[in-house]
Amino acid sequence: MLVLVTVSRKRSDGFNSLFVMRLLMTNSMLLAALRPRSTSQNSVEDSERSSMSGMTGTVTRVSSVVGGDAELPCDTRPPMRNDSLLLVVWYRDDNPVYSYDTRVMGPTAHWADEAFTDRAHWFSQPSSGLRVHGVQARDRAVYRCRVDYQISPTRNYRIALDVVELPSKPVIFDEYGKEISGTAGPYNEGSDFKLICTVNGGVPTPRIQWLQGDTVLSTLGASELQASRLVRSLTLVIGNASRTHQSAVYTCTADNTLLAQPQKSSVRVDLYLRPLTVEILSREHPLSVGSKTELWCRSTGARPPATVSWWLDGKKLESITKQSVQDANETQSLLQWTPLKEHNKKLLICRAEHPRFNQSTIESKLMLNVYYVPVTAMHLGAKMNPNDIEEGDDVYFECDVDANPPAYKVVWEHNNVLLTHNLANGVILTGNTNLALRNISRHQAGKYTCTASNVEGDGKSPPLHMQIMYKPLCRKREMKIIGAALQEPSQVVCEVDAFPPPSTFEWTLNNSAGSIKVDPDRFTVEGKEGRSVLTYVPVADVDYGTLSCHAANLAGQQAAPCLYTLLPATRPDQPTNCTVYNLTDDSLDMICVPGYEGGLHCVYIAEVWANEGLVVNASNAGAMWNLRRLGAKRQLRIVVYAANARGRSEHVSFTVETAPRLSPRTEAQEAWEVNWAMGGVIGAAITIAIVLCMALIITKLRQRSRDYEVTLPTLKNQKVVMPKRNSQLGVDDRNPDLIPLSKGVSECPPDPPLYSVVASEPKNSSSVQSLARMHSSTPVSPHTPFPDSQSESGRSILNGAVRSHREVVTTRTPLLAAHQESCV
Repeated sequence: MLVLVTVSRKRSDGFNSLFVMRLLMTNSMLLAALRPRSTSQNSVEDSERSSMSGMTGTVTRVSSVVGGDAELPCDTRPPMRNDSLLLVVWYRDDNPVYSYDTRVMGPTAHWADEAFTDRAHWFSQPSSGLRVHGVQARDRAVYRCRVDYQISPTRNYRIALDVVELPSKPVIFDEYGKEISGTAGPYNEGSDFKLICTVNGGVPTPRIQWLQGDTVLSTLGASELQASRLVRSLTLVIGNASRTHQSAVYTCTADNTLLAQPQKSSVRVDLYLRPLTVEILSREHPLSVGSKTELWCRSTGARPPATVSWWLDGKKLESITKQSVQDANETQSLLQWTPLKEHNKKLLICRAEHPRFNQSTIESKLMLNVYYVPVTAMHLGAKMNPNDIEEGDDVYFECDVDANPPAYKVVWEHNNVLLTHNLANGVILTGNTNLALRNISRHQAGKYTCTASNVEGDGKSPPLHMQIMYKPLCRKREMKIIGAALQEPSQVVCEVDAFPPPSTFEWTLNNSAGSIKVDPDRFTVEGKEGRSVLTYVPVADVDYGTLSCHAANLAGQQAAPCLYTLLPATRPDQPTNCTVYNLTDDSLDMICVPGYEGGLHCVYIAEVWANEGLVVNASNAGAMWNLRRLGAKRQLRIVVYAANARGRSEHVSFTVETAPRLSPRTEAQEAWEVNWAMGGVIGAAITIAIVLCMALIITKLRQRSRDYEVTLPTLKNQKVVMPKRNSQLGVDDRNPDLIPLSKGVSECPPDPPLYSVVASEPKNSSSVQSLARMHSSTPVSPHTPFPDSQSESGRSILNGAVRSHREVVTTRTPLLAAHQESCV
């Protein structure tokens, strides 16, 4: 009877191949059982059974450590050329764990047991076999690989997988059972100590060794069993530890396979060693007071570094000591120390000792030779009273010097200026330590010092302040002019220089009516500052005149009084020499030279007019403006004038034209303009600096003419209108108020008028009215065209004609130090 079994070739997983194989084998056996047996058939059947069940007699051993990889070889090459591989099945204890069916395409050709899922993979190059990742201890077994071919009989291979369990890392203990990590000890020099190495686990049984470098000191073989098979230990004994054992490294190893490096643990031995020598290395001679000195002391033989201390004259120094180990047998200690003057000829000791050993202290000694900068002190002569020195007295000084080495010179200074022997000027130097001043003056008051020098440097004495009594003197010699308005208070400040400070002040008014003393209730006295402030209110024209201020102190009455000329306040003078710079399409900068401010607080105004009216109105405390938002390519007229509480000055007007606005720029133009803009900013800064310097120079030049007792008058600049662009005349010839930055003042001031001319005005005519006649000007209206000429007598013809002018006397006052004052 023939049994046919039909199996679908569609399989859902790799296990179907194994199932088909077993089914085919079962069918074959069933057919053989039903078929009559013969002798030849029995021999063939026995041969087939032998080929199916027989295995190679050799067992291949493969070793791997836990967690590593293992490759189980299986030769799948067909024995005949026309044969091919059909199926490979791996067994463990006759249980299939992995199969590979070549008749199935794709991943389903491989099947793995759950224990080998994701760990077992078939490989065919360079030879075939099964690779197991992450080997575990339970994988230790004998595996069988069965190979089925298309024609050739089945082959079976046996592979024994030996899984090696590495021992634990050795743990080292001391003789007291304390675990040692890194360093063993420290032990005292000459003592004994033990090191115990303990290893846990390991299959097969590990071998334990103690090594020093490559030298094996002790071994515990795998065959030497101990009481506990899981824990093994090996003891290393070191007797009479010497300096050779210091920093020695001992290593305990445990190994049971050649597949992995031995497990190791090492310890370094640390010993306490006695100091052998001590020596002060830096024996600097001499030392310097005030300079940090570094002294090195070397101690050899101590381990760890010896305790090094520094002692001076039996006392321990409180300095910071740094210690560093140069090698295993030497210790250096650095003393950073600043010697003092009193340390000279004292004994410095470096002491090395170890607290673990008795009687281990050793010392090194150094006698100090300390150099120091001279210490100086100066004082007046023995019979001199520092509080009773007046002009014309003789003064004597002495300088005491303490120096090591001795000073080779002594110099004297007065207010940090070197004094030299000059008999004609009354300066007499006697030896190195005496100074005499004959017939002293108040200018010789101040601080005196003496400086002694030696090889260490210069020693300067504390300053000795010598005070000389002298009568009060005016701090400013020139006569000051004060502008005061009728019925309004004005303050006049009198400042004197005196020692001791003045105790009393006296004010006197001198005018055409005579000399009148001012009531003390009308002025204040600030003695410590040497100042008196008078509040003066003129009520009539006769109240103007000259004020004199006298002060007195213990040295006597002030010889020459401080003088102040009191004049009527008036409106300011017009600004002059206006200069325009940084003119752009929408802005400009302008600076003018201010005139006399009328003795009152003054404001400077700049108005910018266009055809449609006022564009910008800017005021400033100084004659400098930054005018913005003017508009591009516009004809503008600028009007500049000054104003105070008494009115406004005559105006200065001129015409400017702003630049046209640039067309839209391209990216290349913008990049080019950015570079030029940076240069323009720098140039503008330089221009402003030059303008400011020129203004400062002009102001300084005008101040110099006022720094005398008799002030010089200045000529008021003439006012003209700036000509048009098509004029043939130059700018400087057409308009002297518009000057380049390089121009200075060329006029020589005429003599000032006499005060009696001003004081002789009719009483019923106020000073303001009288001055107004000379300062009057036509007011400017935004809707009135600017006049080209003026018809009044004494007025200028604005088309360039020279006009008559008035003479002005200018000076500076202490109350209005930043402004000018004039007397007409």
